[in-house]
Amino acid sequence: MRILLVASACNSLTQRLHAELRERGHTVAAEVTPHGDDVRAAVVRHAPELVVAPMLKAVVPRDVWTARTCLIVHPGPVGDRGPSSLDWAVREGAGEWGVTVLQAEEEMDAGPVWATATFPVPPVGKSDLYRNELGDAAVGAVLLAVERFASGRYAPAGQDTLPGWPGARSRPPMRQADRRIAWADDSTGTVLRTLRAADSQPGVLDDLLGGQWYLHGGHPERRLRGRPGELLATRAGAICRATRDGAVWIPELRARTGPGAPRACKLPATLALGGCAGLEGVPELPLPPLPSADDDSTWSDIRYREDGPVGVLSFSFPGGAMSTDHCRRLLDAYRAACARPTSVLVLGGGRDFFSNGIHLGVIEAAADPAAESWANINAMDDLVEAVLTTTDRLVVSAIGGNAAAGGVMLALAADEVWCRSGSVLNPHYRRMGLYGSEYWTYTLPRRVGAPGAEQLTGEALAVTAARARDIGLIDRVVESTPSHFTAHVTGLAAHLAASPRAQTLLAAKKAESERREAVTPLADVRRRELARMRDIFDDPAAPYHALRGAFARKEAGGSDRATEGARSAGPTDS
Repeated sequence: MRILLVASACNSLTQRLHAELRERGHTVAAEVTPHGDDVRAAVVRHAPELVVAPMLKAVVPRDVWTARTCLIVHPGPVGDRGPSSLDWAVREGAGEWGVTVLQAEEEMDAGPVWATATFPVPPVGKSDLYRNELGDAAVGAVLLAVERFASGRYAPAGQDTLPGWPGARSRPPMRQADRRIAWADDSTGTVLRTLRAADSQPGVLDDLLGGQWYLHGGHPERRLRGRPGELLATRAGAICRATRDGAVWIPELRARTGPGAPRACKLPATLALGGCAGLEGVPELPLPPLPSADDDSTWSDIRYREDGPVGVLSFSFPGGAMSTDHCRRLLDAYRAACARPTSVLVLGGGRDFFSNGIHLGVIEAAADPAAESWANINAMDDLVEAVLTTTDRLVVSAIGGNAAAGGVMLALAADEVWCRSGSVLNPHYRRMGLYGSEYWTYTLPRRVGAPGAEQLTGEALAVTAARARDIGLIDRVVESTPSHFTAHVTGLAAHLAASPRAQTLLAAKKAESERREAVTPLADVRRRELARMRDIFDDPAAPYHALRGAFARKEAGGSDRATEGARSAGPTDS
C-alpha cells in the first residue's frame, strides 16, 4: 500500500513509523509539512492510498480529508483533546495514559477512532515518555489501524460509542503561564512535574541570575537544602536549585531571545550561565568516577552498578548529545569500570537515548565552532578507541532508546550490541554534511559488509531493531518495556558471563585485535577519517556549518539526527 506520512517535524515517532511500515512491505513517503497547504501539495505529489500524521501541528485541509482517509496520531486517550494532551498528563501526574489513532475531520481530535492503546506513565520527562512508552503504544495502534484500513472491512468507531477515559476532556494549549514555577510555594514533586512536562520543548521560562531562561529537564536532590529558588550547587554542567522542601537538578538552559533575534541553543546549564554574575560563588559538587546506580539521593548523568561478574556503566545525556566534556567524563568512568573485577561490562542499559554523537548545540555556541567540532570528535574517538581496545573482558552495548550517527558507531565498538525492540537506529552522518569518524569505516563494514555499510550511510534511513538484527548490525533484540530494560540486560549479561561462549568470544576478540593491528591499525583508520572531518570543519562553505546551526537553533532546514527538529523530503527521505 502507498502510505504518506505527514509531520510538522521528522521526530522520533515519524522515523519509527516510517521504518516499521517500510519494513512491512509498504511504499512509504515522509514529508515535513508545517502548513496545511504543504499537506495538500504532498498528497498531490505522492497520490497515497492512506495518509498518516504521526505528529502534525498543521490542520489537514478539508479537501484532503474528504478525498481520502487521513489518520491522526493523538497523544491522549479517547475523549481527551487538545495540542498539549501529553504535557497536561505529565504535569498532573497521570499514572496511565493513552494514544488514539483517529480520522481527520472538521473538529480537531474529534473524528472516529481506528485504534487506541494505553501505556503506563513513569516519573520521566515528556520527551522520554513520548519516545518510549507512548512510542510503543502508538506504533502498535498505527499498525493495527493500517491493517484495518487495508482490509476494507473495518468501520471506525465514533468517540461517543467508546468507553470514556476518567477525566478526559478538551484541554487548552499549555502556555508559559501554566508552566510557571512558584519556587517559594511549590513542592519538589510539583516542580519536577512542571519541568518534566516541558523538558525538551518548550522548556519552563524563569528568571535566574538577572536574566530570563528556559529551564530544561529536572531530577530530584534529596540532600541539599536552601532558600527556595536559590542556586545551591553545580555538577557536570547542571545546576541545583532549592525548592520549598528540597531541591532539583536542572541539566540544561536556553536563553530567551528578543523578537527577530536568532533562537538560542539549548546548552548545559553552567555553560549557558557562564557570563552571569553570581554563578562563580556556587560550589561544584563532583561525584566519584563511578557513582552508584543504587544511590537515588542525588543526580548524576553517569552511573555504575555491579552484579557479580557483570558491571553496568549507564549514562544519560540530554537529547543523546555528547559534548567534549561528556565524552571525557564517560571515558574516565569507562576506565574506572574496566579496573573492576568483572568479566562482562555493559555499556549503556538506560531507558532512553543511547547516544546521538557530538553535541551540535555546544559546538554552535562555541567562540570557534570548527575548533570545538575538532575537540568533540577527537573526544568521541578516544572513547570509542578505549572500547575497541578492551581485550580483558567482554563489552556489551545495550541500546535502550534511539541512537544515531556517532552514537551508533560508539555502540558498534563493543563485542555484542543488544537493542530494545522499540529502538530506532540511524547509522549515518550524511544529513549533517559529515563524513563521520568514531572508527565507523572499520566497525560498520565489519558487521554488515562493505556494500551494506555503503547502503546504510548512503540511503541515510532509520532502521528498526529487528531490521538491524536481520542485517547483522546488532546481535540481539531485547523484548522489554523501557522501564525493565536495565534489569533485563543485566540478567542476560550474567548468563553470558557464566556461559562457555564467553571464553570463545573473548579469545576471538583478542585474535581479531592482533589481526587488525597487523593489517589495518586503528591509528590509520582514525587518521584517514579525521583528515576528511578536518577538511569539513575548516571549510566555512561546507554544508555542515549551516546544517548544524539550523539543527541546534531549531530553524527550518535543520537536518535529521534521529531526534526532533528534522527535515524530510521525498519517499525515501525521513
